[in-house]
Amino acid sequence: MSIVTTPDLEPAVEALIPQLKRWRRDFHRHAESGWVEFRTASIVAEELDRLGYRVNIGRDVIDADSRMGVPEPEFLAQALDRARDQGAVERWLPALTGGYTGVVAEWDTGRPGPTLAYRVDLDALDLDESREERHRPAREGFASCNAGMMHACGHDGHTTIGLGLARLFVELMPQLNGRIKLIFQPAEEGVRGARSMVEAGVLNDVDIFIATHIGTGVAKGTVICGHNGYLATTKLDATFTGVPAHAGANPEAGNNALLAAAQAALGLHAIPRHSAGASRINVGVLNAGSGRNVVPANATLKLETRGETSEINDEMQRRALDVLRGAASMQGVEMEYRLAGEARNCEPSPALVEFIQRQITDLPGIDTVIATENRPSGSEDATTMMQRVRERDGLATYMVFGTELAAGHHHQRFDFDEDVLPLAIGTLAHLALQAGDAALRRQGFETF
Repeated sequence: MSIVTTPDLEPAVEALIPQLKRWRRDFHRHAESGWVEFRTASIVAEELDRLGYRVNIGRDVIDADSRMGVPEPEFLAQALDRARDQGAVERWLPALTGGYTGVVAEWDTGRPGPTLAYRVDLDALDLDESREERHRPAREGFASCNAGMMHACGHDGHTTIGLGLARLFVELMPQLNGRIKLIFQPAEEGVRGARSMVEAGVLNDVDIFIATHIGTGVAKGTVICGHNGYLATTKLDATFTGVPAHAGANPEAGNNALLAAAQAALGLHAIPRHSAGASRINVGVLNAGSGRNVVPANATLKLETRGETSEINDEMQRRALDVLRGAASMQGVEMEYRLAGEARNCEPSPALVEFIQRQITDLPGIDTVIATENRPSGSEDATTMMQRVRERDGLATYMVFGTELAAGHHHQRFDFDEDVLPLAIGTLAHLALQAGDAALRRQGFETF
């Protein structure tokens, strides 16, 4: 895969390809889910430090009170021990302990220019990977060795892209301007991690922000400059607490938490869709009861709402909470809920999308350039970061690099064509070279 932009960029990218493959397959084999990316984060931090970046990790880049969906302490401790056994770099682990697994690298060129930030994610999904012979990672020996954890969305590739950029920027540093910031975010799945980095101030000094994803059903050789289809979302865990009783002797003495949760599930799915744009609601988990002859005193329900805009999602969430409270009241039980994940809607900056489109249209390896795509799809944690940057008058976008997939995202046989890695790295590095020059030719950061 060839990228020709400057005489120095093409050979530098080509030379990286063997290392990119090694990184990607190592991260894939040692998949770690959200807030337990101890091994992954420690290896990333070690490489960035070796390259000479200023590295901040742990509580320096993660606000403790803003984390969502953090596993129980016992699970965190077990994952930390496993990471040590699997080759985590020990000197970084104290700062990561407890699930503070974010990493941010910075390099100041000393020359005028913008602060340009790239965000990639670290985490895997809670999924058992296929062991079928037709599944390449299983066939070639790099399928996940961690039960119940699998890189089924391409984040192993994203982390690799971040490290590849880090190496490339060191070589290109004499040609860069301003400051480079590389953000390695934990817990993107379930939209649980971005808010904690935003609240820690990681995005407060960023002028230009680019998040990336590979795949998503986009054809190989196609690049989307500003994906605009991610839905705002809220993830809620609701707990119903009633009163147990003997189901045969005195059922009237009980208050049935299972019935409350079941009525809530039906009521939630009966909420009308929104006329102003796409809306979604789903109950994904309902657990309740302890025995067939006991009036159930406890039930747990896990749900999500989504909306094409943050306002639509807010309305869906408001109605969902009304349903939860109403179902609890009908059965005379208590209901408590907690926020398990959240992402807002944020549109890409038109000026940045236009700039990227101009810069990459003629790059080798890219067959099709799409300015924006508005197809409603899933949700994405990076929108929270984009929103913070735009609130502070910066420019933000979300780029997608198409690639061939063996199976869809979040599938046990997910795999991707690794040719997308050097293409993405070369393209993103080219943008850094051009963005710095563009910043020197204009006043302020309003537009390119």
